[in-house]
Amino acid sequence: MCCGLFSDTGILRVQLSGEWTVETPQRTETFGRSAMFFGPQSRLLPVSIKGPFTTLGIVLRPCACTVLLRRPLSGLVDRVVPSDEIWLTEQALTDCLEPGAGAETWLTAIEALLRQRILETGSVTPDPVTARFEEIALRDPAMSIAQAAREIGVDRRQLERLVRRDFGLPPKQVLKRARALDMASHLLGVADGEEAEALELRYYDESHLIHEFVELFRMSPRQFGSRPQPLLTLTLEARQARRLELIDRIVPGEPRPWQ
Repeated sequence: MCCGLFSDTGILRVQLSGEWTVETPQRTETFGRSAMFFGPQSRLLPVSIKGPFTTLGIVLRPCACTVLLRRPLSGLVDRVVPSDEIWLTEQALTDCLEPGAGAETWLTAIEALLRQRILETGSVTPDPVTARFEEIALRDPAMSIAQAAREIGVDRRQLERLVRRDFGLPPKQVLKRARALDMASHLLGVADGEEAEALELRYYDESHLIHEFVELFRMSPRQFGSRPQPLLTLTLEARQARRLELIDRIVPGEPRPWQ
């Protein structure tokens, strides 16, 4: 299966079966049973998978990564690194996930590890500035950086510095990526249909949409919508559910608009 990944969050992926090949800007990597941290992407990351696969993903939101990983995300964007480099050893992660134990058992084990990590970091809460900026990126990514700084209540220079630290990218690029991910979700049918017109109005015109989409997804919106994107669809669906919950369009646990 050939597909791609494009996420605005860091994801710790524990690969229990299957063989993944990932093309990062640095190199092409192939791995089987392993635990790898995928940094957030600035553009589509080509991925291919051989055989049936089982993966457990732990999403770390931008405003939480700096606290939990104790390092800025700027050095992890578009990278795939062994979990040993950023948190737990691969052995610790795979040992707590018994083959065939089932999803609920695995999630309970991972939750226990995360709770322990939170205690180890002193239960420090994420920076409220970047938490608010994440909300803006999900709610209104067409907003200007100056307006975002005013809404959060900080000067633009401080916002730029904190967003670069906690997202790994400049604020303008974070918002551009958010617009593109929402449009990609719409094209793949995992977005709220009532928002279709609003999503399109975030772009000045069709050429603006095509230019930004090609820059980030390496293909036009038309090409993108005509190709199967199974892995990316799952990632975008999870992001849209989180986004709609955050902006109070759906209640956690209720059916999503596209289901």
